[in-house]
Amino acid sequence: MSQPTVILATASYDHTIRFWEAKSGRCYRTIQYPDSQVNRMEITPDKRYLAAAGNPHIRLFDVNSNSPQPVMSYDSHTNNVMAVGFQCDGNWMYSGSEDGTVKIWDLRAPGCQREYESRAAVNTVVLHPNQTELISGDQNGNIRVWDLTANSCSCELVPEVDTAVRSLTVMWDGSLVVAANNNGTCYVWRLLRGTQTMTNFEPLHKLQAHKGYYILKCLLSPEFSEPHRYLATASSDHTVKIWNVKVLRWRKH
Repeated sequence: MSQPTVILATASYDHTIRFWEAKSGRCYRTIQYPDSQVNRMEITPDKRYLAAAGNPHIRLFDVNSNSPQPVMSYDSHTNNVMAVGFQCDGNWMYSGSEDGTVKIWDLRAPGCQREYESRAAVNTVVLHPNQTELISGDQNGNIRVWDLTANSCSCELVPEVDTAVRSLTVMWDGSLVVAANNNGTCYVWRLLRGTQTMTNFEPLHKLQAHKGYYILKCLLSPEFSEPHRYLATASSDHTVKIWNVKVLRWRKH
């Protein structure tokens, strides 16, 4: 059977991964995931593989195959894997877990190649567009920048002590970083012009996006949306909100 041109993939606490024909809404493939719920998933840049993050493993599936079996398993985390993503060339994968670690996996070699200790359950990890820094947010409210070149933590921020950072997002050009927490607040920082790393943050805005409610996800608009720049937030208050980032940039707190 030929593959649809636009694919939507979903995963759930019902222990399944489903592939949908986006235009028609037809589900054409279901993978059973009996080991655990699926917390996060990501598709490789070349659209060949899907990584599903569960508890405590990550399974890699072939998007274009009918086989229900994963092509690879990554098993060194010891608790729920809450974040997963890929380097732009698809050569390596990163992950973050409630076991308090951020890990890097070379897809061309077995095992975990690097491990960073966050000292608290990691809820979210994003890769900076420069491809040399990871940013993590944890349950204790810490945001840490992991410099992959120096192989160390280069920066720590604590927007609100003991308030879990639930989601992080970086603008496609690396100009903005947003952190969303369990109090419904988004913190917006700008990366200072001319710097090559994420270690120089300028506070721009403290946005009461969903006051008093968990923000489950925040996401900045991609490159193809230029010149418009938006921030989307989704919350436990049953709402999704869209914010004009250009307005936020001039309302500094």
